[in-house]
Amino acid sequence: MRKLYPYIKPYLKYFIAAVLLTIGYSGFLSAAPMVEGFITTRLKDDIADIANNVPGASISFSYIIKILKLLLIIYIGNVLSNFGSQYFLTNGIQNTMRDLRNDVQKKISKLPISYFDTRTVGDILSIISNDIDTMSNALQQSLSRILSAFLSILLAAVLMFYINPVMGAVAVILIPGSALIMKIIMKRSSVLFDKQQVALGDLNGYIQERYTGLTEIKLYGKQEDSIEQFKEINNNLCENGFMAQFISGLMSPLISFITYIGIVAVCILGAAFAITGSITVGQLQAFIRYMWQLNEPLEQAAQLSASIQSAIAASGRVFEFLSETEEVAEASDPVKIENLKGNVTFEDVSFGYSKDKMLIEHLDLTVKSGQMVAIVGPTGAGKTTLINLLMRFYDINEGEIKVDGVNIQDMKRDDLRSIFGMVLQDTWLFNGTIADNIKYGKEDAVRQEIVNAATTANVNHFIKTQPDGYNMILNEESSNVSAGEKQLLTIARAFLADPAILILDEATSSVDTRLELMLQTAMKNIMKGRTSFVIAHRLSTIRSADLILVMKNGTIIEQGTHDELIARKGFYEKLYMSQFQNHA
Repeated sequence: MRKLYPYIKPYLKYFIAAVLLTIGYSGFLSAAPMVEGFITTRLKDDIADIANNVPGASISFSYIIKILKLLLIIYIGNVLSNFGSQYFLTNGIQNTMRDLRNDVQKKISKLPISYFDTRTVGDILSIISNDIDTMSNALQQSLSRILSAFLSILLAAVLMFYINPVMGAVAVILIPGSALIMKIIMKRSSVLFDKQQVALGDLNGYIQERYTGLTEIKLYGKQEDSIEQFKEINNNLCENGFMAQFISGLMSPLISFITYIGIVAVCILGAAFAITGSITVGQLQAFIRYMWQLNEPLEQAAQLSASIQSAIAASGRVFEFLSETEEVAEASDPVKIENLKGNVTFEDVSFGYSKDKMLIEHLDLTVKSGQMVAIVGPTGAGKTTLINLLMRFYDINEGEIKVDGVNIQDMKRDDLRSIFGMVLQDTWLFNGTIADNIKYGKEDAVRQEIVNAATTANVNHFIKTQPDGYNMILNEESSNVSAGEKQLLTIARAFLADPAILILDEATSSVDTRLELMLQTAMKNIMKGRTSFVIAHRLSTIRSADLILVMKNGTIIEQGTHDELIARKGFYEKLYMSQFQNHA
């Protein structure tokens, strides 16, 4: 609650209004039994007078009607105050949750890529959707009930002591007894609720992972294995959830059992007091009603304990997410490059995903404006890492990376990334028209510019063959176009953005050989006058590169043109010949 308070504070007026109205609701609720007791007492006295033939004895209908009118006012006040309390409480809670969700969204944009590399998408989605929904639902359902329960217990206890202090003392023994039971059970179940929320995150992560790889699972016949793993994770969630709910559910019957014992004791004691005339029959009736009023909020609290403990566990995950270490802060006085040329230098750069295991050490590299730089090497050599460092998806441990002589750490990340165009091996398209996907990097692009970019990327013909052309809707998974067509659309997107520096990370991996040759021509056109970095496994695509960097274990072991590297008969020549030995 302490961590949630800053989100509640701006809407404190709603919560205060809800509290005041809940006090009114509880007051009306507590007044009703006492007023009802007046009617019972008057009726009992009137009936006794009639039975004893007291002269002029009759039922006091005028008095009863007055009390009934008072009761009607109490019931209407009860309903209106409850309605108002829920209205203001809902406003306060939903505004609070909106701000919390906004902060979670902002946090996502500030977290380093390394955070997402070490967690499943499903678990992160579970935090920002399921966990926040759990908090919202628990607050909506529990807050007013808990407040009402507290006030009802307090008022009921005061009125019971007012009716008869001895009976009141017996009745309030229920409160510490019930509180002790709740404390013992909640202590045991809270650990299980924490495990339940973690298990839910694991399940969501597993489902997301398997859904993404559905084709491969079917290809290798791993459906049964996936089902068995799902059952194992699901059973873990089921076991923790069952035990948490079961142990938490024990509260309600145990509290009711204590209440029934208390009611029996009060009835016996009250009957004795009524016989001696210490209390009236109406007061005894009101007292028993207050006993139930005491029991009802205690039972409600017991029933809500599962929801409350789930919310506590969920809030722990949400605020742990919000406290994650963010990216290195932007420079206080950021530099923006004017008249960008595209010179890039790496000066004594060292980097490792963990400090005790460096991947790149003391790397020096100079790339001149307009050069096409190809980066090759075996898997895990550090090719993509080099690009990630250039884009500041990761920050280096030592050294400097400069663009036109400006240290990229002195620039705003958005300004830095705006000078790059990037086409990745793993394509990403969103649910929308083909035109919207192409102009994603240039929202103000007109249709002719989109068509020109598509033509350059050799995808215009494919688009025209679709029923709606450029207005064709791509579904959420972009499964209504082929992998090669998706790649072409992302290349067209990069062309349209017209970046100063172009990065192609195995961009032609999903197209056939004929189309690859066409794309090479198109890419030569778009790379003219631009610095470009091309990561490639197909060495045929980078023969014309101005500079080829050969990486191994995070180090550039060779660099030069294709002909120069072949002539050296080093590592590059072995890589090249391994791919083209049949053509030697």
